[in-house]
Amino acid sequence: MDIRETQHDPMAVTDDPTAGSKGAGHLDGDAMTRSMAAPIESVDVLLVEDDPQDAFLVEELLADTALSVHITWVATLQEARRHLPGFRGCVLLDLNLPDAGGMDLLREVLTSASSAAVVVLTGLNDEHEGAAAVAAGAQDYLVKGQVDGSLLARSLRYSVERRRSDENARQLREAELYARENMRLERGLLPQVLLERSPLSHRSFYRPGRKRALVGGDFFDAVEKDGTTHVIIGDVSGHGPDEAALGVSLRIAWRALVMGGVPETSLLPALEEILVSERAQEEMYATLCQVSLDTGSESARVRLFGHPPPLLITDTVVETKATPRPPLGVFPEPENEVEEFPFPRGATLMLYTDGLVDAHAGEGAERLGVEGLGRTLSTVLNRGVSIVDLPERLVDEVERYNGGPLQDDVAMLLVTHGDVG
Repeated sequence: MDIRETQHDPMAVTDDPTAGSKGAGHLDGDAMTRSMAAPIESVDVLLVEDDPQDAFLVEELLADTALSVHITWVATLQEARRHLPGFRGCVLLDLNLPDAGGMDLLREVLTSASSAAVVVLTGLNDEHEGAAAVAAGAQDYLVKGQVDGSLLARSLRYSVERRRSDENARQLREAELYARENMRLERGLLPQVLLERSPLSHRSFYRPGRKRALVGGDFFDAVEKDGTTHVIIGDVSGHGPDEAALGVSLRIAWRALVMGGVPETSLLPALEEILVSERAQEEMYATLCQVSLDTGSESARVRLFGHPPPLLITDTVVETKATPRPPLGVFPEPENEVEEFPFPRGATLMLYTDGLVDAHAGEGAERLGVEGLGRTLSTVLNRGVSIVDLPERLVDEVERYNGGPLQDDVAMLLVTHGDVG
């Protein structure tokens, strides 16, 4: 039997407004969006029924109601399979078809048309099947011969409403679960630093970018151990749970290595081994910056692995120079000679992830870059902004250049040699 649709089949609803209550229309995308906020008054119906008389009766019953419908009639499961994926209306399903029946038929329809409401049609002697169908996931069941137009229309409309409500509730639960997962991941990426005995005080900051739907892998930490303070900031390539999980693993592993007394020159080579063994895909890597300061010293050591260099804030803003190396996980190599830079008391070192330097520098495609970020930082400081308020004010200024929220997340850690002013 051919598939019969509204505009062709004599049993289907017509689009002619002169045809009385049969005036209908196909729900387009905008109408579907509007229907999310309004009661269901128009329904797409996929009628899966092998008996032409029963199919004709369904059309006649609905024609005498105020409900607008667009009916597509198929007689077998095989024909229905072409319509089920992505269908968002109501499937009116006879549980006894020539090529399928019972709960197996229902389960396939529910699985294939996961966004649709399903109303089951049963015979007088099979009413128990209807109750079982509702228990299995159908929104309602109707007994043939005991249905009038008003009951049929009400069942279709309310079934779609219930399905929509169930879908909204499911999406809300998923969003809540995802938000809780993100919070747990962010707690692992952005910890409480361990600087009780350190000469450094700190101010940390994090702001998600436009890709907030996918948690990033930005992380930082700071630990004092045996008279040396180590500070780290890093960013795992990409966005998503795998990247965030790897960032958490790297941050925790780095802290454990420091607290375990691993020599400074061995910290990052060991961390790279952990990255290679823990990453979900071989292409994953991490950019990283580590700064180490001995208590009583006014010079610090810096190691850069594909990461933007820190900015030193004294009377001026100076980019910390260091030999660039590939990100961790790209070309594993042994520790090289480390660079030193002056870090006098009262100075502040700003470590940050590349969400800042990747921002637009105004109109056009030009990026802000490290040099542009340094100029912007100087501009903000010249307004008398304190170190405590600096991260928010700096990101606000960069977003102003960018023309809106930044594409990527921004993590920032400011460490001051002495108390934060």
